[in-house]
Amino acid sequence: MKLHFLYGTETGNSEMLCEDIEAEIGGGFETEVTCFSDFAPSDLNAETFYFLVTSTYGSGDLPTNAVPFFDALKAEKPDLNGVQFAVFGLGDMVFAETFNHGSKQLMELFVTCGAQMVGERGIYDASTAEMPEDTAIPWAQDILNQLQSKAA
Repeated sequence: MKLHFLYGTETGNSEMLCEDIEAEIGGGFETEVTCFSDFAPSDLNAETFYFLVTSTYGSGDLPTNAVPFFDALKAEKPDLNGVQFAVFGLGDMVFAETFNHGSKQLMELFVTCGAQMVGERGIYDASTAEMPEDTAIPWAQDILNQLQSKAA
């Protein structure tokens, strides 16, 4: 199975988090880490499992480098039947009204296009003392366990 980590970030935190998750759980898998700005919806395929990791920016928006991908996916609305993904969002509960809306928007659009979400959406709250990887790595391991249980 191939694991592809796609990230959207303004400050680099989502990219670093993808690299941390990949280092922790990627052994034994073919892995890749890519910014959404370097990936097109037409590149999505059913042979790869996608970890979508994004922060929320501004008033509940996706980071600037994720917007072109999101807009293209929304415009093209490809049939993503057979594509599996999980989504993890970074946010700050100080902004409660828009907390983790970036990851929520991405999740909803993938599902609308027919992709199958595995597990629950992971969320990180920057207003806590916890580090993002302390939440994300166990979440990602759980996602992998669910995938492997399905395959068995």
